[in-house]
Amino acid sequence: MSTKSLISLQDLHQVEHLELIAQQVVEGFILGLHKSPFHGFSVEFAEHRIYNPGEATRHIDWKVFGRTDKLFTKKYEEETNLRCQIVIDASSSMYFPEPDKQKEGLHVNKLIFSAICASALIHLLKLQRDAAGLTIFADELLVHTKAASSNVHHKMIQSQLESFIGKSSRNVTTDAGKCLHQIADSVHRRSLVVIFSDMFDDATKTEDMFAALQHLKHNKHEVIVFHVTDKRHELDFLYDNRPYVFVDMESGEKVRVRSNEVKASYQENMQAYMKALKLRCGQYGIDFIDADMMDDFRNVLLPYLVKRSRLK
Repeated sequence: MSTKSLISLQDLHQVEHLELIAQQVVEGFILGLHKSPFHGFSVEFAEHRIYNPGEATRHIDWKVFGRTDKLFTKKYEEETNLRCQIVIDASSSMYFPEPDKQKEGLHVNKLIFSAICASALIHLLKLQRDAAGLTIFADELLVHTKAASSNVHHKMIQSQLESFIGKSSRNVTTDAGKCLHQIADSVHRRSLVVIFSDMFDDATKTEDMFAALQHLKHNKHEVIVFHVTDKRHELDFLYDNRPYVFVDMESGEKVRVRSNEVKASYQENMQAYMKALKLRCGQYGIDFIDADMMDDFRNVLLPYLVKRSRLK
């Protein structure tokens, strides 16, 4: 299942059924899990768990025992194995690429890609009776909902996520450091924090962003960073050899250049930044995932499932 084949069924100028798309992603992915080393790690026992000798017997499901000759205990809605805080960067750079007004139909930007991935994770958390919370930030926290596991809560955060879809955005800056510091202190200890961001911040704030990532780990959170980019344009700088006007979507600053005149310097600086970012994440014990917005969704979900299997 590729990103393109899935999303082509929807008009992403006005995504009104984000949860439906998420369900399709998860259902297709779970089918694939049964052919993978993760067989059995999905939702088979979403409402029951294996009884461990020595536990209280009052929650044993004796009807299931009668049918299977195996002991399972009932797992209630309020029980949760995991608290997962999903964090999405909604600054203006995440709305790249902007739609071409001369073209109709499918348009995907980094925010839409992140929202669909996040929605799929929320749906998977719901199936497994895990708690999900949602944080959306730019230069400040725009949405911050603590993790819970009820169906009503999951629907509410799906709705909050949808409200950021289909918009355009200019001149909304990022302050990832400040926002991630706030998240580190406000979410439940030992949560799984999943961040979707292009990690593009003001160069003067880079060290504060690194410090905030370290803060998350210091507070005993498990952290996954999905570095969402349009790899072709933002990392590889693959543009035709002609003059362009490049506009910083967050500051509004404009630069007119011929692409081949700046390509080598741009790539050198970008590679240096990426190396530093990956190095810091490695030093802090943070999983860093390259997430090209034109890539397959499985490349996003699989690292989550690997991390989730470690925390079970």
